Amino acid sequence: MTRHPAIAPALVFTLALALASGEASPALARQDPGATKILLIGKDRDHPPATHEYMAECALLKTCLEQTPGVEAVVSNGWPTAPEAVEGVDAIVLYTANGGDVLLDPSHREQAERLAADGVGLVALHWGTGASAGNGPRYLELMGGWFSREIGSEIPVVDSAIRPADPSHPIARGWEATPMRDEYYIKLKHLDEARPVILAEVQGTDAPVGWIYERPGGGRSFGYVCGHFHHCFAIPAFRRSVVNGILWAAGLEVPEGGAPVEASEADLTLPPDPRVPGR
Repeated sequence: MTRHPAIAPALVFTLALALASGEASPALARQDPGATKILLIGKDRDHPPATHEYMAECALLKTCLEQTPGVEAVVSNGWPTAPEAVEGVDAIVLYTANGGDVLLDPSHREQAERLAADGVGLVALHWGTGASAGNGPRYLELMGGWFSREIGSEIPVVDSAIRPADPSHPIARGWEATPMRDEYYIKLKHLDEARPVILAEVQGTDAPVGWIYERPGGGRSFGYVCGHFHHCFAIPAFRRSVVNGILWAAGLEVPEGGAPVEASEADLTLPPDPRVPGR
């Protein structure tokens, strides 16, 4: 969440789908009725370049998710304004600012609550794990974890390493301890029933940077506080840990060797940023 200076310039590429609005459109409609549908919700940029690149990272995750047969991922800038665009989803991924406030916005809260009650998977990445004080307690019940500076959460930027907390869990498949500099959220509030699945040593303590929670009424939730910097998404182990978690939350079997997460140079190149001259 901290606003840092730009870490590196990026080349230009076309990212049409990721720049799609939240309006109902063919891009948000299920193309294959038999597919597992995953909705990735981002937003417009609100941080310096190469940090919190919500729409670009959602587009990258779509590319990775669809390498698993039978998965269809769609990207939306904000919560889709047409209710039918969200119907039939198997998991919702919130890579946005204060995901709890997006999910529980009064304009569609009834729909979101119904989807959660129906067992739709919920995934929150980085600032997506956050919520305001008003929505935080309910978001905690849905996600099993809640980030907020108002409750004492901290956001140190450090060199650490992500590693599986439970190597036998499906989210741990196909990756191992990997160095990564990131803004690691710590001191979140978690439910006792939430289980750490990804750890990182931060300020001398093993922090549960990724966790899972199986909701009592049905449905899986996966929270992961990493992903501040764009360079994190260039690390295959990080991409795999994210995609494994999304597949798990959607109720799918994670491949034994981990989810495929191939990404080309074009996939990893950020789109133009009108805020930066020459980009």
